[in-house]
Amino acid sequence: MRFAFSTLGVPGMPVRDVIRLAVDAGYHGVELRAHPEEPVHTGLGAQERTEVAREFADAGVEILTVAGYAKVAEAQDEAGEAALADELAGLVGLAADLGASYVRVFPGGGDRPAAEADADASRRLGAVAPLAADRGVTVLLETHDSHRTGAAAAQVLGPVGHGSVGALWDVMHTWLGGEDPTTTQAVLAPHLGYVQVKDIASAEDRTPLPLGAGVLPLADCLGTLVGDGWDGWLCWEYEKRWYPSATPLPDLLHAGREHLDHLLQVAGK
Repeated sequence: MRFAFSTLGVPGMPVRDVIRLAVDAGYHGVELRAHPEEPVHTGLGAQERTEVAREFADAGVEILTVAGYAKVAEAQDEAGEAALADELAGLVGLAADLGASYVRVFPGGGDRPAAEADADASRRLGAVAPLAADRGVTVLLETHDSHRTGAAAAQVLGPVGHGSVGALWDVMHTWLGGEDPTTTQAVLAPHLGYVQVKDIASAEDRTPLPLGAGVLPLADCLGTLVGDGWDGWLCWEYEKRWYPSATPLPDLLHAGREHLDHLLQVAGK
């Protein structure tokens, strides 16, 4: 498996510094948070996009994902529907221009009836799928908020049935949803793009911790993946942006990679 980290853990860090951090800590790729607060977002012009892609390529670091905030299961009026379609197209275009493999989106269904939220999410993902395929990008629905389990995400992804739409497994949210890792892997296997790892103290205290220092079942998750023969990306999403008092991520990256290596070695025995 290959390792990446999310720039959510280094909010606002310049691209060049992110690349240097990845190289120094031995990470193969980076998940770029696409937000106006960050150096990379959908407002970048063509020349800026080319420069970002070149800097990553020159360093041998892959841009794994453009992590957007589009909510595909959210209720929308006609104007909101059009804005969401534009947002999804913009994220796909940014990912393609940067050479990223994936776009991350959220469900965001809130307290809507599940059938309505699922149907809207499936329809919207199906609508953007041809564009994603044409641009060589896969749009991934993260296990998050209204669809935090693999089973819930699969209810959306199954009807889409397109190779350019898949799933992003966030191990914290499936755990919070009470879903066993073997179940998550089984239901997401046909759709799985990659896996976000992290650690926290408890369901009530989600301040990010070093990998292995909290309660999330990382060993079980990785063991399930290895047992199924999966060999994709593991991305450490350290939510420093939302928890400013958390230990700086750069101080933890090297040890985090070693911890993942150790878990994979154990799982492979």
